[in-house]
Amino acid sequence: MRRYFGTDGVRGTVNETVMTADFALTLGRAAGHVLTRHLAHQPHVLIGKDTRLSGYMIESALCAGLTAQGMNVLLVGPIPTPAVAYLTRSLRADAGVMLSASHNPAGDNGIKFFAADGFKLPDEIEMEIEACIDDLPPLPPALEIGKAMRVDDARGRYIEFLKASLPRGLRLDGIKVVVDCANGAAYDVAPRILSELGCEVISMFDAPDGYNINHACGSTYPEQMINRVVECSADIGLALDGDADRLIACDHRGQLVDGDRVIAILAEHAQAKGQLQGDGVVTTLMSNMGLERYLNALDLKLHRAAVGDRYVLEMMRERGCNIGGEQSGHMILLDRNTTGDGLMTALQLLCAMRDQEKPLAEMAADMPLFPQKLWNIMLAERIDIDHDERIQRRVAQAEAALGDDGRVNVRMSGTEPKLRIMVEAERETLMLEVGEALVADMSALLNGA
Repeated sequence: MRRYFGTDGVRGTVNETVMTADFALTLGRAAGHVLTRHLAHQPHVLIGKDTRLSGYMIESALCAGLTAQGMNVLLVGPIPTPAVAYLTRSLRADAGVMLSASHNPAGDNGIKFFAADGFKLPDEIEMEIEACIDDLPPLPPALEIGKAMRVDDARGRYIEFLKASLPRGLRLDGIKVVVDCANGAAYDVAPRILSELGCEVISMFDAPDGYNINHACGSTYPEQMINRVVECSADIGLALDGDADRLIACDHRGQLVDGDRVIAILAEHAQAKGQLQGDGVVTTLMSNMGLERYLNALDLKLHRAAVGDRYVLEMMRERGCNIGGEQSGHMILLDRNTTGDGLMTALQLLCAMRDQEKPLAEMAADMPLFPQKLWNIMLAERIDIDHDERIQRRVAQAEAALGDDGRVNVRMSGTEPKLRIMVEAERETLMLEVGEALVADMSALLNGA
């Protein structure tokens, strides 16, 4: 049983949960001991962070724990999560750490580890660290502690890495871009690289103060980006989240282009270039049936993983696919980086627009979406729905009512005692009829659960 690590590292509200300076120090010592034990040399670990106020505190405490246990630390400052994954590989570090709570409010923070290859730390290593937290080893002798060093050119290295993912000599002159940096980790990198590639850039929410990350901006609040695109007659809007591993786009009319449509555009573009690996793409159980039918028409498969980028990545590696992601905008381009990368996705989207000489609206319209709706039922506590015959029977009845023209997905939230019910169908009237009946039935069944 995991006590601290979730599917995306350790996360919580600062000074209210485990996310304290004391815990970060302890975690640093535990991680330092475990990682050192697996190596024959004094290891180096790289630490990046987003722009939260608590990043200073957590970074200092974690760094103290790691160096106390004998690890050398490379501090790269505020930088996107995918940059940490890349720089861990590029700088030959033995591990990387990102301090971020992604799209969560400023009061939250998280600690996410990467292995030397830029992928998330294996489960067995995380479990070793968890066990060590409760049984810390002795400290090494005074002259065997580690040291901390600043890496001054980290952002520039990441920008050059992003450019190298594009065709040599490609320029994006004439494309007018609105970019919402979410007052987060990409506040400097995103406008810089777009400008260097020739875009006319209108940058928003690029002045972090420690408190305003994700506050009414970024990928979870794209309304202001949409308004600015329409006001400025821009060609495209790009909204990142706090650590810049997600992207939500909009076209010149202000219409949102979600992760499903972005995957469709990138998959078709890669297929035309002979760059698509595997027999299709990987998404989650929540992806729209419209995407599945669209890909099938291209002789491509859609593989569905459990909700969460960790599971998408696992299936991509199993299937040999290089494109995968979620509706929420968390895209993984595995032949280019080892984790979700909002800026990498944005550049590939702009590259597709330039190559095809089409506006985003036209490319997005090629894939029709099925009407889809998500309902939530709050419960007193989490329940095991997979082994509840009453729930499974009602889900089966709803699926029978939809036939081949729709789909039902019922699951528990990963973080709350909340039942999530998603229904989609080719016809909106059928979707609402089946969905509302299922929700009413479930609510009556689980009332008082």
